[in-house]
Amino acid sequence: MLSQLQFLKLWHKIAIYSYKFVNMDTVVLRKNRKNKYLLVAVPAFLLVGYFVYAAATKKRSLDVKRSEIVIRPVEDAFFEDFIVFQAKVEPLNSMLINVAEGGSVQEIFIENGDRVTKGQPLARLYNPNTELSYVTQETSIIEQVNNLDKAKLDLRNQELNLAKDLVAIEHDYQDAKTQYDLNEKLFKEEILSANEWQKTKENFRFQKERKNIIQQSIQKEKQANAVQISQINQSKVFMQKSLEILRTNKKNFLVTAPLAGRISSFEPILGKNYTVGESIGKIDVMKGYKLLAEVDEYYLEKISEGQKGHIEYNGENINVAVTKVIPEVKNGRFIAELNFTDGKVPDLKQGLSFGVRLTLSEKKKSTVLSKGAFYADTSGKWIFIAKGGKAVRKDIKLGRENPLYYEVVSGLQPGDSIITSAYTDYKSIEVLNINN
Repeated sequence: MLSQLQFLKLWHKIAIYSYKFVNMDTVVLRKNRKNKYLLVAVPAFLLVGYFVYAAATKKRSLDVKRSEIVIRPVEDAFFEDFIVFQAKVEPLNSMLINVAEGGSVQEIFIENGDRVTKGQPLARLYNPNTELSYVTQETSIIEQVNNLDKAKLDLRNQELNLAKDLVAIEHDYQDAKTQYDLNEKLFKEEILSANEWQKTKENFRFQKERKNIIQQSIQKEKQANAVQISQINQSKVFMQKSLEILRTNKKNFLVTAPLAGRISSFEPILGKNYTVGESIGKIDVMKGYKLLAEVDEYYLEKISEGQKGHIEYNGENINVAVTKVIPEVKNGRFIAELNFTDGKVPDLKQGLSFGVRLTLSEKKKSTVLSKGAFYADTSGKWIFIAKGGKAVRKDIKLGRENPLYYEVVSGLQPGDSIITSAYTDYKSIEVLNINN
């Protein structure tokens, strides 16, 4: 495209040639006024064309006051990739207080923020339906235990009766044996008749077999009873455990502290219903602190365990490190947990908030540009470079950023002066005329 100076030179040459063409010596047959009109029209047309061309090629400009803009230099400095976010002080360890038995709050024994000991009552819940169910179950279990005891007693009585029978049979057997021994001598001396001797032998045989059968029966009965009694004892153990669990569950209406510490988030209301497993508060173990921060999801891939940073407290820097990253994103933010790495944890209070400066990379010499409102209008793709009383638009490319600087990839050099204030009114402007 021709510059304005080149266009003027071209227009001057065309005007001279046009004049010569109109006034050169030629043979004409008759006068013609067209040459006169042409001499006037050509320069006029060229002049109009020049103004149209100048208007089309002229860069759009705007006058601005120096006090309305912010100018910052491009620097050659050490660039450190870091982020700054807010983190709150939390106890190093905490435990939720969950409701073991659902019901409505009947009594409250402590207040939020109190220090408690392990087992100390916190609140009492009540549920009449559950209470009635417990009473019914307890009665049923006690009845079953009594039935087992009765069955065990019946087996013992059965064994006792068998033992009594065995004593009587043993007595009959001994009588029969004594009679047998006596009659055997009498029969050999031919004092006892053969018929009486035969009766004596038969009675002895009967008593002997009877004794053996009863003994075997009692032995088997004892073995069977032993098995049943063992099963009864096991059932009783299970029943007793069930009864203990039931009675323990009845005690769960009384919510107690699972460990010693300071109660927090504890705001029960008399009459309010809580379901099983619902949290009613938490206990903070007052042995050390950590920092919890909600960080923008943009940094989720950049933050990892072990990264170091620091906070400022009482005029000194205290080192911290990321110990846990919870990648679940809620409302555009995720949770990062940090611990103190200096060994000695400062005397902090729960709920304090600190600005954490977390280092993402080591320092590196680079060309940097101060952050400003211009980025919202240009996305870092172009910039105004100020020189003298003007500022000219130029395409650039930016890389990494931290809360203070952008890293310059191309388009700028150290020493360039850049307008870093908002470009809302300059989006279609190519040149800014800077007036004092």
